[in-house]
Amino acid sequence: MLRRLYDWVLHWAETPYGTWALFALAFCESSFFPVPPDVLLIALSVALPKKSLRYALVCSVGSILGGSLGYLIGWQFMRVAGDAIIGFYGFLEKYEYIQALYTKYDAWAVGIAGFTPIPYKVFTITAGAFRVNFLVFFLASAISRSARFFMVGGLIYLFGPQIRSFIERYFNTLAIAFVILLILGFVVIKLFI
Repeated sequence: MLRRLYDWVLHWAETPYGTWALFALAFCESSFFPVPPDVLLIALSVALPKKSLRYALVCSVGSILGGSLGYLIGWQFMRVAGDAIIGFYGFLEKYEYIQALYTKYDAWAVGIAGFTPIPYKVFTITAGAFRVNFLVFFLASAISRSARFFMVGGLIYLFGPQIRSFIERYFNTLAIAFVILLILGFVVIKLFI
């Protein structure tokens, strides 16, 4: 079933509605849908590398707004819908662990989840359920999601279609390396300021 969803998402790259589909996919993925928008972002960007930064922007805006919907689900509809969505992704038993992450790391938990392959929707919904400050949540989402999608779009813009297989093969490693470098950068800034 997941493969069929994946193929369905990819088919939008071959239609004139690809940009709208990218926005909708990014929006839905941040709150409940299982297929990440990177799949369509890469397909569209490879087809038209000169528009890859525009596609990254569309994907970022859709994801940030969709994350806000996820926050709303957790804030107002946790028992009705949030628990079912989190349970679908197998994180219901880790609910308290996620709460501890928010208590300890606040914006970092959102930022890291927004950039890495961790199911972002789990963190958007739980951020609302745990009443994380919405402005902090929104800014962390905007920074991390934009960084993720602009990294993909930027690589394709710079290197063209030949970078596609490299991104698909090493995306998880690239995401983890970026997060480590980001954290190290903040540590270095904190040490010298």
